[in-house]
Amino acid sequence: MSFKKITGFRMSCWRVAVLAGSVWFTLACIQGVHAEPPVVMESEASLTLEQAIALSLAKNPALSAARREVEATEAQVLQGSLRPNPSLVYLTDDASRATNNSSAQIDIPIETAGKRLARVDAAERGKEVAVSDLTGRQLKIRASVMAAFFDVLAAQELTMLADGSAALAHRATEIAAKRVMAGKVSPVEETKARVAEAGARVALAQAESELRNARRRLSSLWGNTSPNFKHAIGELDALPEVPARELVERRLAISPLLDRAQREVIRRQSLVSVEQSKATPDLTFSVGMKRREDVQRDQVILGLSIPLPLFNRNQGNLLEALRREDKARDELQATQTALASEVLQALEQVRSRREEAELLRTDVLPGAKSAYEAATIGFENGKFSFLEVLDAQRTLFSAKSQYLNSLAAFHRAMTDLESMLGQNDMPLQP
Repeated sequence: MSFKKITGFRMSCWRVAVLAGSVWFTLACIQGVHAEPPVVMESEASLTLEQAIALSLAKNPALSAARREVEATEAQVLQGSLRPNPSLVYLTDDASRATNNSSAQIDIPIETAGKRLARVDAAERGKEVAVSDLTGRQLKIRASVMAAFFDVLAAQELTMLADGSAALAHRATEIAAKRVMAGKVSPVEETKARVAEAGARVALAQAESELRNARRRLSSLWGNTSPNFKHAIGELDALPEVPARELVERRLAISPLLDRAQREVIRRQSLVSVEQSKATPDLTFSVGMKRREDVQRDQVILGLSIPLPLFNRNQGNLLEALRREDKARDELQATQTALASEVLQALEQVRSRREEAELLRTDVLPGAKSAYEAATIGFENGKFSFLEVLDAQRTLFSAKSQYLNSLAAFHRAMTDLESMLGQNDMPLQP
């Protein structure tokens, strides 16, 4: 078989191997844990909380960047597993063909002290930190979506409330106009009614504007500045029980934020092992042939190269890795302290917001509604002045607005607490 045929055969085998490897790598990427999330489309009609969360987890740009970081760390694992390349060395000591001495050799580096395993382990720990970062971002995005979604629900209710208030103000104006025509009240009463109606329309316009902004803030979490959905569906007044402190403390011990700090300590420990392994020099084994033209003789060359660690023993890099490990431990302790304080503050916020909402729902709202209905009936029968009706109307509108804002604040506090504790088999909400 000729040289060209042999070379062509080897190149064909190489191409087949490369193609097979490419197919395998593609399949591995397709079936990988960190594959791209499925495509989720935004509804043009109604939107539920589950749909909003799914949209944000699939399309949020910050989460996409975190996934790219995970993919980059997977490449680091691949790179760390590779062995060093051999070197081809060719030497000649004379240009004259008759007295030329030439040699060709291959230098093969041999890593010692488990350097390759240490690199792979450090890269794996880096991947775990990246995955933990991705999980933390997903929890924050989920909390932001829930808070924004409940803000939309509250804005919808406030808009409906403002619309109803405007309708009531218009009805009061008509009643005042009829009483003026009947000569029962002064025209000043009608003027006051029309001023109050204009104020109600202004409040309605402000509520509608806030609703548009709330919808836009929600849709921006999945990268859409012009929301397609028309209406959010959910129960704003569904208030779960406040979780017990014992449950919160158990969940705190396995919080994703703490998990990330703990994994960073482990990663720093693995980097210390990498630097420790570098203190041991690597070997270089050489093998080749030397040709002496003067005697027409080939000689085998064998060699072994060992660096002498007299000055550089990687002590600076090792010391840096040790100090960064100490830093990671300090950051873990700081995270534990800060997170415990923030979680207890969030729990107290949840408790106070729920009590506030319950108080408004059971005590304030019924009284304000009863006072307004009584004032309206009394005004129609000529027993109360229109100023009393307006005052009762403003009180009812303020109480309902305060109640809706309190509900939204409760859900925001609850989602903040969940974002710090994460999701597992011990749910905060039944």
